[in-house]
Parts: sequence; structure tokens; C-alpha cells
Amino acid sequence: MRKTFLGMITAVLSSLSVPASAADLAPSVYAKAPAVVSSPLYDWSGFYIGINGGGGSAHKCWDLVADVAGDLPGPEGCHDATGGTFGGQIGYRWQSANWVFGVEGQGNWANFSGSNVSSLFAPDFNQSRVDGFGLITGQIGYAWNNVLFYVKGGAAVTGDRYDAFDGNTGLTLASANDTRWGGTVGAGLEFGFAPNWSLGVEYDHLFMGTRNINLNDLTGAFFQTESISQDVDIGLVRLNYRFGGWGAPVTAR
Repeated sequence: MRKTFLGMITAVLSSLSVPASAADLAPSVYAKAPAVVSSPLYDWSGFYIGINGGGGSAHKCWDLVADVAGDLPGPEGCHDATGGTFGGQIGYRWQSANWVFGVEGQGNWANFSGSNVSSLFAPDFNQSRVDGFGLITGQIGYAWNNVLFYVKGGAAVTGDRYDAFDGNTGLTLASANDTRWGGTVGAGLEFGFAPNWSLGVEYDHLFMGTRNINLNDLTGAFFQTESISQDVDIGLVRLNYRFGGWGAPVTAR
């Protein structure tokens, strides 16, 4: 009887110990998901300054309007004045989402030169040279992080030199200097390769129109008037430094 009673008490205590043990278990620990880290995106906003270099070609056509000898007017022919260029640019860009807007001023020294034999006065020949050019443009572009494609357009100015030579002696018959205003359109691709630094390529076409140029002889007297048209194509490699930081965490990636 006694053994039976002790057995019953032991069984009851055993049954009570199971839920008690379960209740004493430590709560399950769940690992937290890693925090989403925002990656900094390249920000094209800010002032920048840079240098550029490349080459270009100015297509020019001469048409005689009048000269001191009273010759009949007519076309004298065309030529391409080609050569190298070096200069700099300064501008400002601001970015909204992937769209980038900007304004820029650029000035370049150039040495685009060429000539052709006059179809009216052979063997005399005419020579043209572009000594420099400047661009004042607005930009609109689209950025894929640190890669920017943009188009540009605005005003252009060139510094030109014109000379007419005697084909037999090589002596200068007449010459003129001219500052010509026109328009420009272009496009470029730029790559941000380090904080604040970017490298790009750009193409520009200059529409410089047609205008009458008075050429004078070595004494300064009038020699001839030429109607000269001009278009310029330029290819450049550009290096820019932008003032400001790499960018801020914009969106999670």
C-alpha cells in the first residue's frame, strides 16, 4: 500500500514536471535581416573647370564679289582648313533624378588652315585659317550613375584669317582678319572615373554662315571683296574637375 501510494505520487510529479520544463525553456532567438545600405550615386551637380584638346576642319568657299581691277564676280572654289586645337571650359551642372542640365563657356586656340587655287585667277590661290573659337552653350543630358550623355547648343564665335597669294611668286596680294559669330550644336559622352574627375569625348558643329570680307593689300588699300561661307566640325577629348563631393546616398541598390 505504501509502495503503491509512493508510486502514484511519483507519477503525478513527473507529469507536472513536463510543462514546467517547457515553460522554463529560453525563447527562440531569430536572426535579424541585414540592414539595407544605401550606395552613393555619382552626382553631376556643381561647378566644374577643365581642359580639352583635339582637331577640327573648317569648310570654306570663296566667291568674288568685286575687286580693284573690276573683274566679273564668280566662284573661286572651296577648301577645308584642318588642324589641331587646345583650350579650356568652365560651367555649372545640376541634376534632377537622372536628368542633368547645364551651362558652359569654352575658349580654344586653333590652327585650322587650308587653301585652294582660284578658279578665276589661277595660279593665284586663296588661304583660310581659324586661329581660335569660343562656345557659349546650354546642355541637357541623361546620367547612368557616373556615365553622362548630353547634347548642347548655343552661340559660337571664330577668329579667322584670310589671305590671297600670287601663285607665281608666293607673295601676299591681300589679307583680312575677321571675327565671326554663329551657332553651334554638339553631343558628348562623359565618364566619372574618380571623385570629382571626369573624362569625355565631344563633337561640335559650328554654323558660321556666309558674309562679305574686304581684303586689303599690304599698303592697307582695298583689293577685293569675297563672299566667304564657313562651317566647322570639331572633335575633342575633355578632362573636367568638379567642385563638390562624390555624391550622397540617393537610393538603395
